[in-house]
Amino acid sequence: MLTAPLRSRFGLVNRLDYYTHEELGRIIERSAGLLEVAIEGSGALEVASRARGTPRVANALLRWVRDFAQVRGAGFIDGEIADAALAMIEIDSQGLDEMDKRLLEVLVYKFGGGPVGLNSLAVAVGEDPATLEEVHEPFLIMQGFLMRTPRGRIALPSAYQKIGAPPPTMSTDDPQQDLF
Repeated sequence: MLTAPLRSRFGLVNRLDYYTHEELGRIIERSAGLLEVAIEGSGALEVASRARGTPRVANALLRWVRDFAQVRGAGFIDGEIADAALAMIEIDSQGLDEMDKRLLEVLVYKFGGGPVGLNSLAVAVGEDPATLEEVHEPFLIMQGFLMRTPRGRIALPSAYQKIGAPPPTMSTDDPQQDLF
C-alpha cells in the first residue's frame, strides 16, 4: 500500500505467494518434531491441504490435530486422525471453515448469488466487513468460489456446487436481459 515512487526507492520489490501443499507438509513435519509428536507423511499432507497455503494456519491446525491425537488416538498423527480432527472443527477437505461456508450460503440463498455489497454481506453473516474482506474473501477468491465486481460480490458456479445448490440458469432467449 505504498505509493509507486516510494516503493521504487527500495530497489528490489518482492511479492509473497502462498505455499504449496508439499512445502507446508515439510513445515508441518518439522513443527511436529518440535512439538515432539509423531506424524506420518499422509497426516502432514492432510493438515497442509487444509491450511490455506499459510504456515501460521498450518501450525495452528497441527496443534489442534496433536491434541486430538493425544485424546482420541494413540498420540500418532496419520491421515485418518488428521481428517477426523479437522472434521471435528468443521474444516473441510478444501480448507473452508464454517464461516466460509456460511458466507457462500448467504450469498447464494439470501442474495441470489449476487451482486451484493460487502456491508450487506457482513451484516447478513454477522461479521465485521474488514474481517470478511481481509480474512475470508482472499481465500474464497483464490479458490474460485467468489468474485469481486464493481457492483458487489458474486458467487461463482463452484460456490453453488460446494453448497449443493443448483446453479443459476441463464435464459438464451434474450442475451441482453441483464443489461438493465
